[in-house]
Amino acid sequence: MKRWCVAALTACVLAAPVWAQGGERQVGERVGASAGRVVDGYLEIEWDDLIPSDWMPEKLFEELFSDVERLDDADPRAEALMRTVREAWDAAPLVEDFRGRKVRLPGFVVPLDGDARVIREFLLVPYFGACIHVPPPPANQLVLVRPDKPIPAGWNMQPVWVSGVMEVERRSSELGTSGYRMTGERVVEYE
Repeated sequence: MKRWCVAALTACVLAAPVWAQGGERQVGERVGASAGRVVDGYLEIEWDDLIPSDWMPEKLFEELFSDVERLDDADPRAEALMRTVREAWDAAPLVEDFRGRKVRLPGFVVPLDGDARVIREFLLVPYFGACIHVPPPPANQLVLVRPDKPIPAGWNMQPVWVSGVMEVERRSSELGTSGYRMTGERVVEYE
C-alpha cells in the first residue's frame, strides 16, 4: 500500500529546513534573511519571527506520531491524523506585533490567481514545495500576498522578496489557511 500521505505528513511536521545553496530546488529548501536589517524602509524578518515563542506544537505531535510508522494511507487512523494536524495547523497562533508593520520577507511563490502570463495573488511560503508536494505549513507560516503589480507567471515556486505592510488576518484558500496578509508593494526575485 502506498504511504504517501503518512510519509508526507511526517516529513512536513518533523523535517528540518534545508537552506538554499543554488542548483536544483528540493522540497523543503528554504531561503534566508538577515532579521533586523532595514532595507528601503522595510524591516527584514525571518519565518521564525512569525511563530509565537511560546507555541510548542511538538508536544501535540509527540503523542500523535507515536505509532504513525505502522499506518498506511488506507488506514482510517491516518486520515483522522491528517485532519487533526490540519486543524492544529489552521489554528496555529499568530504574532500580533507584526500588524501594520512594514516588513520584507523571502519565500517561495505559490499562485492562487493568475493566468499564463501573470500571477495576481499568491501564497508566500517558507520552503520549496510547500502546499504542493506536502501538506501546507501552519497558518503562521503562510502569507497571502496581493502584489501592487502582477508578477510574471514564470515565478511560480520561485524564491522572491516581498516588501509591504503586514496584516494579521486568517484567510482560507484551496491550498491552505494563511495567518498573515501583505499587499506586495515590492516583489523582486530573491538574490
